[in-house]
Amino acid sequence: MLFTINGIENNFQINHLVIAGWTARDQKSVQIHIDELAEIGVAPPSNVPLYYRASNLLVTQDNLVEVVGEGSSGEVEPLIIKTGGKLFLGIGSDHTDRELEVQSVAFSKQICPKPVSNQLWDFEEVKDHLDQLEMQSWLDEGMGWTLYQTGTLASIRPLIELIEKADLKENSAMLCGTFAAIGGVRKTPKFKMSLVDPILGRTIEAQYNTVELPSVK
Repeated sequence: MLFTINGIENNFQINHLVIAGWTARDQKSVQIHIDELAEIGVAPPSNVPLYYRASNLLVTQDNLVEVVGEGSSGEVEPLIIKTGGKLFLGIGSDHTDRELEVQSVAFSKQICPKPVSNQLWDFEEVKDHLDQLEMQSWLDEGMGWTLYQTGTLASIRPLIELIEKADLKENSAMLCGTFAAIGGVRKTPKFKMSLVDPILGRTIEAQYNTVELPSVK
């Protein structure tokens, strides 16, 4: 996959994908997200955080992704890539089948593509001010863009902690958790997301549309 870092294109091989869940730093926020998903029938986690393994083939930079049925939605998350002995930071969407999530969170994450940004930052450039990075997402339900999620990385467990506990292998990608959805979790036919670095004055953006394939019985 091609990623732009400081204006230079880099070709990275992604051999492993980890999805960290239930990663809010404040336990009250964790409970809010648990309660939010409980409203749509998702069972609470056995432990927090959890590290789900998923196929590396799910990672995509396409701006059009296909899913089965009408019950899926995206959520913006920090994206960590480990390659060449270095770490890089971007954003991605842990697009999830919410109907399947009621039966199995792990299965629901495996069945949907994970769109990620084309741009990354060198982790060394941001590690001293990670908590000040701002992350947002928007969805378009047919009436224009509406803010769906917003917060800073101070709301998520320290990324270094998540990286160490996940024991990331070389050529791995990891999605690192998210914020509660404004107005509740719902499907996101058009989704865009951003990561803003107010200290160095730069932004990573990504956007994709979802095509719903028929669920044939």
